[in-house]
Amino acid sequence: MQHPLIDLAQSRDVKQAKGFRQVAEGLTGEILDGHYRREVENAPRRAEAGKKYFGSHPKPPNGRRNGKDPEHLAMALLRAARGGDESVFELPEGGVVTLIDYQVPMATAAVDKSLGDKDPNRGIGKVDLLGLLPDDRLAVVVCKYVPASATRGGTGDTPLRALLEGLALTAMVDANRDAIGAEVKAATGRSVSAEAPALILLGAKRYWEICRKREAQKGAAWIRELERIGREVPEVTGVEILYLGIEVEGDPGWDYDDEGPVLSGAPAITAAWELRAGKLKPKPKSRPKANEEDLIVEADLSRPPRPYGIRESYTPGDRIQHPTLGLGVVQAITGVGKISVLFDDKKSLLVHERA
Repeated sequence: MQHPLIDLAQSRDVKQAKGFRQVAEGLTGEILDGHYRREVENAPRRAEAGKKYFGSHPKPPNGRRNGKDPEHLAMALLRAARGGDESVFELPEGGVVTLIDYQVPMATAAVDKSLGDKDPNRGIGKVDLLGLLPDDRLAVVVCKYVPASATRGGTGDTPLRALLEGLALTAMVDANRDAIGAEVKAATGRSVSAEAPALILLGAKRYWEICRKREAQKGAAWIRELERIGREVPEVTGVEILYLGIEVEGDPGWDYDDEGPVLSGAPAITAAWELRAGKLKPKPKSRPKANEEDLIVEADLSRPPRPYGIRESYTPGDRIQHPTLGLGVVQAITGVGKISVLFDDKKSLLVHERA
């Protein structure tokens, strides 16, 4: 496979709302590192093909289009940053992502169907937003958006799929870091760090809410797995993974003018979910049933003590006088012709109702 992360992202189980968690459970940092290295090795090289990464965009849209909301959100964020609001992408823990361009192409040419799996551009999309972290590392931003009024997400659109596709794009940016860095230097004057890029999954608040409703435990199980992957991947690939949420004013949260989408108000960027959201809630423990052997039946004082005899019939609460064991209280009928009797602090099994 030339692009194992892309192929895995397109697999049936990854795209299933009820199946992606099981796939995530089987993914380790080492497995993803192997896939990542393969993506780097087979990444298209636009510079070698005489093509640039930044600035190649079609005419800006003048209204909403089906399936284009994430792209339009990215455009609106970039416009805000270029318009003077450099802190539009402020990280929850401090620092600002400097946005450079949106819909950055990674492929060198259109897909050639005649090549099939041998086409190096097969399945390769564009980077929604590319930026720089405060330490000059490149940041690959994957945007996920559904309006606040949405009741369901897109078909096949799961957090794991977004993560895998984002890792594939991050690998391609990593493979072309020198060429991209030269364009960044020309555009911003800043030099790109030699460290691996960071991956930011930026989802609308409602996007994360809908994702959490798709699984049991309010999404705790898959959140736990994505958090684990987010810890393991940096250790082997150097790619830091951030899961972030964004809340914009209005629905969708931007308007349109001659230059395309423009934010309706300042966005709020937060963590994608609250702390410890990935911790599974333990099932409530059932109360242990009382041991019948430990239950004590008090004597029924309305009935006088009776001498013990195997042919007599007794019921719980009866007091019986045994010739050797003394005075006892019948506790229970334990079987056909058998009773349990408490003498002082010891229970004894006696027979009764014998013909």
